[in-house]
Amino acid sequence: MSPDHGARRSRVILVEPALTQLAKLTADETHRLDRAIVAISVNPALGTEVPGTLLRDYVDEIDGVRVIFYATALGSITIVAYVEA
Repeated sequence: MSPDHGARRSRVILVEPALTQLAKLTADETHRLDRAIVAISVNPALGTEVPGTLLRDYVDEIDGVRVIFYATALGSITIVAYVEA
């Protein structure tokens, strides 16, 4: 019998603008952002759709984090376009 596994996560890729933003964050901000990205990787349907685009806008009010992203058709890869912490 195989062991139970957690939810399948998508592979997360940050595009250049998001990487540039990430480089400017403090360690605490990066930690808060990391939790949000893990949540998105488990459930790419989080957040709200940005009208007229494939983008989703995820805001975590508790951690003060915002991530704009889109997931591939099968949800196996999540592309992060913008981060804010």
